[in-house]
Amino acid sequence: MAMLFGTNGVRGRLDLLTPRLAFDLAASFAQWCQKGSIMLARDMRLTSPMLYCAAKSAILAAGSNLIELGLTSSPVAEFMLSKHKAKGLIVVTASHNPPEWNALKFVDSRGIAISRQRGQEIENAALSKSYSFADWDKIGKEQRIQNAAELHAAAVLAAIDVRKIRRANLKVVLDFGNGTASLSAFLFEKLGCQTILLNKELDGNFPGRPSEPSEQNISAMLETVRKESADMGIAWDGDADRVIFCDEKGNFIVGDKGFAVSAVQACKEAKGKKEKIVVTTVATSKAVEEACAEFGAKTVYTKVGAPYLAEQVVRLQGKVVSAGEEVGGIIWPSFSLAKDGIFAAAKVCEMVCERKLSSYVAQLPAYFNAKQKIAADAKYMQEALQAAKKHAEASKGKLTLLDGVRADFEDGWVIVRASGTENAMRVFAEAKSKARAEALMKEYAEVVQKALEK
Repeated sequence: MAMLFGTNGVRGRLDLLTPRLAFDLAASFAQWCQKGSIMLARDMRLTSPMLYCAAKSAILAAGSNLIELGLTSSPVAEFMLSKHKAKGLIVVTASHNPPEWNALKFVDSRGIAISRQRGQEIENAALSKSYSFADWDKIGKEQRIQNAAELHAAAVLAAIDVRKIRRANLKVVLDFGNGTASLSAFLFEKLGCQTILLNKELDGNFPGRPSEPSEQNISAMLETVRKESADMGIAWDGDADRVIFCDEKGNFIVGDKGFAVSAVQACKEAKGKKEKIVVTTVATSKAVEEACAEFGAKTVYTKVGAPYLAEQVVRLQGKVVSAGEEVGGIIWPSFSLAKDGIFAAAKVCEMVCERKLSSYVAQLPAYFNAKQKIAADAKYMQEALQAAKKHAEASKGKLTLLDGVRADFEDGWVIVRASGTENAMRVFAEAKSKARAEALMKEYAEVVQKALEK
């Protein structure tokens, strides 16, 4: 099992993810890709240019040709990968993490992010420095793509009903969180939306708000929607692979429901398909499964993380109409294998032309959830998981151990898992009542806390 690779790439603070390690990982990835062309992109974090340069040097030294995207959001970079048929992609970004964090995300030629399991070979070569360099006259050549966001936007505009959106004259509050989603701000103007922009300036310090678009962090957006009588609000994390919505009343829409609304729409649009499948993770609301079942779709569950979602989409060969997870990651397989928060936002704009966003949410099965993140030292996480498993067994819960410990009961479910992106344990609970969801969450959070304190 890989030690450095997490849910999606190698992530850490500068004391772990040094330029030297970035070089080793990039050189190993180029070798893993069999020396084909490699794409490279980065976000606006303060350490990203440094790590980007280290990765660039490694790719060229390994003899791979380099396609530079520079400052680019993750979904745009992944879209460009599919269009240029490169052998792989590295994105320097820590997504929703705090500013002192960074990461290298790796994507293969099919558009599938490299999981913890598949990253083992790359990691081993990096740590042992068993990769090879090209001779001086056979080092890689480089080219630069300057207009990636424009090319992505053109594809988005071609895939949705632009005339409908322009006729609706939507007023939308956009909270970019000082991240790379702001590079695609012009798309919403091309859609004909009246836009109110928050935190548009690219800044790796995240001065406007923390990168993760949680309800607390995007409170200014919620208030702006109410004040301006906007049709909805849209917020992204640092690299735009996560997107969160609020309705016309300024009500926060939890990530599960944002995905559910999108998945139901995808099922409706695929009404002619004989077999429809929705792929989601074991940490996602049952509202997705129930809502999509009404349109004849089967739900397939995976581990948490973009790599596992994309793997299933590819494995199921054209049957998947939607994929996503509870953090606001939404995949439209008809457009891209990426969690594309920009395309997903444009699709919701199209949907809101038909009726208010609150009405889409109101039609979902009624579930309540409660979530808690608990700081944890990595060496104690397994003990916490074992404690949760033992507690669930004693409570007669139906266990699912696909990713962490999930226990299902007649009136709700709870999952305890180690975060793949932070030094933390996550406890999610869901039930038909808010009180039961919170009670389940608190019960298992206490079990985890006790195990971590030993």
